[in-house]
Amino acid sequence: MSSATAPNDSALTARDLRAGYTSVPVLRGVSLEVAPGELLAIVGPNGSGKSTLLRVLGGTMRPWQGSVELQGRPLKELQRRAIAREVATVAQENTVAFRFTVLEIVLMGRAPHLGAFRFESRHDLEIAQAALERFDLLALAHRHIEELSGGERKRVFLARALTQQPRVMLLDEPTAFLDLKHVVGIFSRFRELATARGLAVVATLHDLNVAAAYADRVLLLRAGEVIGYGTPSEVLTESNLRSVYETEIYVGKNPITGQLTILPVHTPRGISR
Repeated sequence: MSSATAPNDSALTARDLRAGYTSVPVLRGVSLEVAPGELLAIVGPNGSGKSTLLRVLGGTMRPWQGSVELQGRPLKELQRRAIAREVATVAQENTVAFRFTVLEIVLMGRAPHLGAFRFESRHDLEIAQAALERFDLLALAHRHIEELSGGERKRVFLARALTQQPRVMLLDEPTAFLDLKHVVGIFSRFRELATARGLAVVATLHDLNVAAAYADRVLLLRAGEVIGYGTPSEVLTESNLRSVYETEIYVGKNPITGQLTILPVHTPRGISR
């Protein structure tokens, strides 16, 4: 399976993407569409091509074959500044070369909207402060980034991406280093932003339960190929997950929320299934 039917009103579209490094193929015919206001989770084991797919979608890596369109415009025809006004990316690892404060880093998200030699205005500062507040960072605004924990740093870079005011947000493992409280808080906020602003969110995730709880649709990858693409209940099935992760999986319903619950099955020794 390499493609699927998706909404006509597309914020981001990819068709038959094939890409890799040197002569090693990583993506093999991946197609997807993300509508404004939609949250798409990309899941799969390590090495399945999730991060490579985000690089191609964000324009930092050219595919060998296929195309990406942003709001109906071919991505390869757009300047980097134009892409940065529309697409914000948060990588798994974010390094900072200098001793910036949290506020200074978040304000960097305004760079695509500023002209040459133009400094941030009061309006830009208000946007940055709103992003800090949304990610519970106001109290840390004047702390230096190297003084923060891994989870706090992750929230800083998410706030910087939000300060760009993008139409599309690409998040590579956004819940890495975060405790359960902030995982729930961040995805609740992204759901609110998707609804209120029409923000299209694409996130790679290892946590299948987070994907089941918050995603509108899920794309399941194995070795660069699409194994499933649809709603969480359509894609996150025991047969699909058993095939992709090569282990026994239990998929049930949370008795309180009714949402999917996904767990690896551990069979004690001496008991066969």
